[in-house]
Amino acid sequence: MECDLIITNGTVLSMVPGSRPLADGAVATSGGRIVAVAPAAELLEHAPTTTLLDAGGGLILPGFVNTHTHLAMTLLRGLADDLLLQEWLSQHIWPAEGAHMRPDTVAIGTRLAAAECIRAGVTTVCDMYFFGATIGELLAEVGLRAVVSEGLLDHPTPAAADPEDGLRLSRELLERFRSHPLVSGALAPHAPYSLSAAYLVKAAELAEDFGAPLMIHLAETRREVDEVLRGKGVTPAAYLADLGILSERTIAAHCVHVSPDDLELLAEQGVGVAANPVSNLKLSSGVAPVPQMLQAGVKVGFGTDGAASNNTLDLLRDAQLAALLYKGVSGSPTCLPARQLAEMLTLGGARVLGLDDRIGTLEVGKEADVVCLGVDAPHATPLHEPYSHLAYSARAADVVHVVVRGRVLMQNRQLLTIDEAATLAQARRVAAAIARR
Repeated sequence: MECDLIITNGTVLSMVPGSRPLADGAVATSGGRIVAVAPAAELLEHAPTTTLLDAGGGLILPGFVNTHTHLAMTLLRGLADDLLLQEWLSQHIWPAEGAHMRPDTVAIGTRLAAAECIRAGVTTVCDMYFFGATIGELLAEVGLRAVVSEGLLDHPTPAAADPEDGLRLSRELLERFRSHPLVSGALAPHAPYSLSAAYLVKAAELAEDFGAPLMIHLAETRREVDEVLRGKGVTPAAYLADLGILSERTIAAHCVHVSPDDLELLAEQGVGVAANPVSNLKLSSGVAPVPQMLQAGVKVGFGTDGAASNNTLDLLRDAQLAALLYKGVSGSPTCLPARQLAEMLTLGGARVLGLDDRIGTLEVGKEADVVCLGVDAPHATPLHEPYSHLAYSARAADVVHVVVRGRVLMQNRQLLTIDEAATLAQARRVAAAIARR
């Protein structure tokens, strides 16, 4: 068997539905794809001279998928806290973005975010921000898999003078990454309340033309729902459905205040939901009915939102908090069990982004996005059950190796595609300028 990398000496959690953990397993890759998942001894016998990546007796699993974030907002981390969403957004974040976000600063913030994501075991990100082409090129250089977009709003953005200009930039973005192996483009109308019906429809039509995803904030706050109900007579989800916005390519972020009828609608249309539990809690937006979404057949993955409202990009931490939150809210310890949580972090997120034919599981033919978690720290000892460990014990600091499309991005906790010291220094300089202003 020909392969260029074997990830070995660990327990493989393939995340294939119904699969069992494979102790002393290994994953072999060639040309960026997985060519074998088998006992380590078997693979090493057939490819003894291949480059090896030693998992150190830890866990070998698919990379985590962050279904909703705003990467460059790392530069705004901690700028405005303890506020309601609308005040936080209109009085602090949008003014700061208008003053400071340019292609160069967005690149610095995105590189900082990429370093944080890789260290947290995140191999795929779905990013909604401005200067999407800059973000896409940088993430491709770093080696992360990404869905990128150009944020569309009724008012001017740092990148676009108006929605028409934003649509032009979106088309250019879709063209640029149409056949890219790691990065793909998407449409990103901000929300039902921040973009007119005419431009929501235009965004959906452009997404349809390219067969591209469409990401949108939906029913994030009670205020949003009440305003749309007063103005349109229907819920935000129903409003988007009436406009023809919802489809199996729609990625709806948040969905905190959705009714049972909304959930039925989202399931019927095949919409994927990016649940952001920590951001929603921090902004006091509420708790999304994730268990009910899953029961209704809605695709659900986890997102961190931006680091200005979270304030980290640690997706594993957020998912673990969700597991505890929903047990407490529901009164049932079986709500969001460990195996289901692990699948939502990987395969579930891939389904939301429409990438489950390429990533989300470790099986032959899939692209080789792999993470190794160490289990040799005090908080990780002993390990009785791998999924339980992932859901309740593991930490982002346990991530040892990260591989995307067969390329090693982090080895033995050392970033290989990012100059971390230089990135931190650049980010601190920009942050100082933001603080002075």
